[in-house]
Amino acid sequence: MLTSVLFDLDGTLLDTAGDFMSIIQAMRDERGLPPADPERVRPRVSDGSIGMLCEAFATTPDAPGFEALRNDFLRRYDDQLAVFTRPYPGIEPLLDWLDEENLPWGVVTNKLSRFSIPLLEAMGLAGRCAALVCPDQVVRSKPDPEPIFKACREMRVHPANSVMIGDHLRDIQAGRAAGMPTVAALYGYLPIGDDPSSWGATHTIESATDLRPWLEQLRQQES
Repeated sequence: MLTSVLFDLDGTLLDTAGDFMSIIQAMRDERGLPPADPERVRPRVSDGSIGMLCEAFATTPDAPGFEALRNDFLRRYDDQLAVFTRPYPGIEPLLDWLDEENLPWGVVTNKLSRFSIPLLEAMGLAGRCAALVCPDQVVRSKPDPEPIFKACREMRVHPANSVMIGDHLRDIQAGRAAGMPTVAALYGYLPIGDDPSSWGATHTIESATDLRPWLEQLRQQES
């Protein structure tokens, strides 16, 4: 029986790329550099600040000055968490439906609590989210299933009765390792050259609007 739903945050629940790109473009402008190519940076959002900065500034984490660059980026992001960030199309009515059906939903992310908590608060979702698990709250983050198990404990549900939805291979790996159905969100920040069909997800969706019919079908099959 389906009793809960878990989402990845960036690229699945929320489209956060607008704020990241705004910060990166401002940083490049201050350094006298031309604008970065959003089509190259956007797929790196799931790789966090390190991945985005490496792409946007053609650098590496061990390069001189990289730590200062990253600290500048993170400082700016502290001040600009939700200027351009929005829920993906279809997410808001989906969350409304989950609430109406008394199906708790949670977030399992590799984004630090420092950013995840105020972001959900700014988006008006913190009070509705039944569980939020970030990498600094566990020993092993995704693709390890530990954060999923933690979220399920907080929601008081069995992992097999939940679903993990994400836009990265590690989301699917974590969900599978936890013994639950998984959904690959193809509308998210898919790495360039990656093939989601090879991830082994239970289901794939092109849009968040595709998720509710599948969840309803899943509930009917298990009832």
